Amino acid sequence: MIPGSRPSSGRPATSGRDLLQRLGPLTAGELAQHTGLAPASISGLIDRLESRWLVRRVRDTKDRRRVIVEINSEQLAGFAELFAPFVAALAHLYERYTDDELKLILDYLKRSTALQREATEALTG
Repeated sequence: MIPGSRPSSGRPATSGRDLLQRLGPLTAGELAQHTGLAPASISGLIDRLESRWLVRRVRDTKDRRRVIVEINSEQLAGFAELFAPFVAALAHLYERYTDDELKLILDYLKRSTALQREATEALTG
């Protein structure tokens, strides 16, 4: 996860942007796989993110038929200071837990995330 970021709120635009930040440039098909959204929904998601200048579509340099969606780093550069108070609050929260407690929390989050992905895959086929 990006330092100071939070798990996705479940909103597709947020989760799509989060995926691109964590995994790097992806095709629309890869985004659909990771989110469980239908291809038409992914197209709409990319359109919304692109209209806000948060992502851009670029041609794959190796295969010009493929279109890659990537984060618009220039647009996001100023976001760090917006989230500085949130990041500081998270750091303060982390201080309240021992390393063993944080490991337990992380283990729970990883396992519950895996269960959610399995359930999403079962529902979306």
